[in-house]
Amino acid sequence: MTSGPRREVRAEQPYVAIPAKVTPREWGKAAALVTEIQDWLRGAGVAAAGPPFFRYWTIGGGDREHILEVGAPVGEAVPGDGRVVAGSVPAGDYVVLVHTGDPERIDGAHSHLQSWTRGQGLTWMNRGEGSSEVWGGRFEFYLNDPVHTPRDACSVEIAYLVHGTDHLPEAGEAARTGARTGRSPAGR
Repeated sequence: MTSGPRREVRAEQPYVAIPAKVTPREWGKAAALVTEIQDWLRGAGVAAAGPPFFRYWTIGGGDREHILEVGAPVGEAVPGDGRVVAGSVPAGDYVVLVHTGDPERIDGAHSHLQSWTRGQGLTWMNRGEGSSEVWGGRFEFYLNDPVHTPRDACSVEIAYLVHGTDHLPEAGEAARTGARTGRSPAGR
């Protein structure tokens, strides 16, 4: 089941995250980072300002790795510690859809949002780097606890940054997160 899609403007939101590179077969490694980032926040005495998320920099498949960050929004920028990095959800125009149900079926929700976006004449903020497509903003926000919520009741908000504003992550932002040719956020 999905709700949306819709279009909305969002303000910049600081976050902390753990970079990762995983193939689809290794997905459990990325999922485990949700608990690790929540534990890091508690240890640092920092409250999350929203639900945990996956930020996808590049999409893998088969034996190709997804390059992503597993993070949580924070009220104001805080420094990372090497393993945990600071970043921000870019300000801008987003297309958004909420998927409720088994997270294993989320690919259909992504396909629906992508088709709807194309039908609206919109394009997402991506750039090519070598043979990779790097997303300017592709997020999955886990609206309820994915560990303790029954699989058929999980709610995940999918959000893509689209053209419509003049904000595109700049080279400095890409360098801070490691999203550039030859190096991923997980390459730290």
